[in-house]
Amino acid sequence: MAQFEEVSQKSELHPKPEGLTLQYGTAGFRTHAKHLDHIMFRMGLLATLRSKKTKSTIGVMVTASHNPEEDNGVKLIDPMGEMVTAVWEGYATQLANAEQDSLLKELKDIIEKEDIDMSVPACIYVGKDTRPSSASLSQAVLDGVSSLGGKTHDYGLVTTPQLHYMVCCCNTNGCYGSPTVEGYYQKLSQAFLQLTQNASNRTDDQKRLLVDGANGIGALKMREMEPFLRSELQVVLSNDGSSGKLNHMCGADYVKVQQKAPQGMNMGVGERCCSFDGDADRIVFYYTDSKGCFHLLDGDKIATLISTYLKELLTQAGLNLQIAVVQTAYANGSSTRYLEDVMKVTVCCTKTGVKHLHHAAQEYDIGVYFEANGHGTVLFSKAAQKQIQELLKDSNTNDERKRAVKLLESTINLINQTVGDAISDMLVIEAVLAIRGMSVQDWDAIYTDLPNRQLKVTVSDRRVIDTTDAERRAVTPEGLQDAIDSLVKKYKSARSFVRPSGTEDVVRVYAEADTQENADSLAHEVSLAVYRLAGGVGDEPKPLH
Repeated sequence: MAQFEEVSQKSELHPKPEGLTLQYGTAGFRTHAKHLDHIMFRMGLLATLRSKKTKSTIGVMVTASHNPEEDNGVKLIDPMGEMVTAVWEGYATQLANAEQDSLLKELKDIIEKEDIDMSVPACIYVGKDTRPSSASLSQAVLDGVSSLGGKTHDYGLVTTPQLHYMVCCCNTNGCYGSPTVEGYYQKLSQAFLQLTQNASNRTDDQKRLLVDGANGIGALKMREMEPFLRSELQVVLSNDGSSGKLNHMCGADYVKVQQKAPQGMNMGVGERCCSFDGDADRIVFYYTDSKGCFHLLDGDKIATLISTYLKELLTQAGLNLQIAVVQTAYANGSSTRYLEDVMKVTVCCTKTGVKHLHHAAQEYDIGVYFEANGHGTVLFSKAAQKQIQELLKDSNTNDERKRAVKLLESTINLINQTVGDAISDMLVIEAVLAIRGMSVQDWDAIYTDLPNRQLKVTVSDRRVIDTTDAERRAVTPEGLQDAIDSLVKKYKSARSFVRPSGTEDVVRVYAEADTQENADSLAHEVSLAVYRLAGGVGDEPKPLH
């Protein structure tokens, strides 16, 4: 077959280093850029098959998100802008690890298993981030697609969420929006401007936001978007990529892990600041108080702000829709208690990983999900959107209800429902704070985080630990959960859980308690129990103090 002839020839130009094996995980493939050329070519092949199978446009994004600049990676995007299915993740791993001489056999294997009609046309949207390696790696993707006769639209430099958005726009025939970068800016800015009209007399200080662009693609796109916001948001951009290195001492991940401000940002006391990560699909907010103390508002705080705002609007609009916040075991206990006890919002806990959260959020009329690291979004069911539209059209709707419904409609338009999106999430948060007349300090004061500590214990085999109850309880090894339970009882407002890492032979330990000292000592005692009962290697964990 002539089409496989071309695959054969072109794959010689993108050879696989012998013996190299990589796994397609939640974040796709991610490793040092020099190991990725063959992977990119093969993901071009796989995306073409996926497009033929689904008879839809598929996305391929070249990025390694918050990883260092020398790394790169790739992820596939399914027709509605969601992550590719688990079965196809398996195919990705299979295809990536096939030695050169068995590549065609693996390819034909997938075609046969999935019963793919190769005469169906294929269309692939390709995007890349600002890493030096992204240009040649995205070319390898384009080579893969063309060698199977697929058509491509190369968007060049875009954020990951922008490419998810484009794919969804294309496959909904424009119902979700126009599949261009300008279409994205117009849809979001229009919704943002409609929302901020509902905020009274905002001063320039209130419109000012310091943004750390992580020296990545988010900074570039923020610059492009600024004119669309017509100074309703006055962005002071730092780490814009003009001098610093991507993700180095800056970006959402750095701020969240180090619990301190990024380098290169001049923060005044009490000024509202936020950081994107390298591909702009995560965001965290923060400020420093008059005592110089750093305050982080992470994914838990974001989910709380957005869900309480939406719940109030539903009440004002008289809409009987169920709203839920989806969390993981890592969500701070204070946020869970505030949502359940004070706001009376349903909270659902799921396994760690965006795809588990996204899936759980789809079960509700409105599902809000954010990982603590700042990756998240809001999903509105078709039925919920229909009810909102009907109420808007109903001439009997009184003014108060109409205002609430209009706000809901604009909020839906401002949210990128396909995936976590730093730019969209930033605008939602800014609009909510403006409408509610809240400062970043007011937002922070909604609840106080319980002090917590995360530790890692190296073990000889992470598979000895098996968990249940959304990773909150250990089933094996025997005796470990009993040990954790009795340690937790020693402290006030305490909880702790352990879970195996998805990528390396370490067990992650989380503990929270009423004071930092207690959280630290609980975390240490639990890691000792893991070390002793789950086959720890190396030195015994040392106390933190």
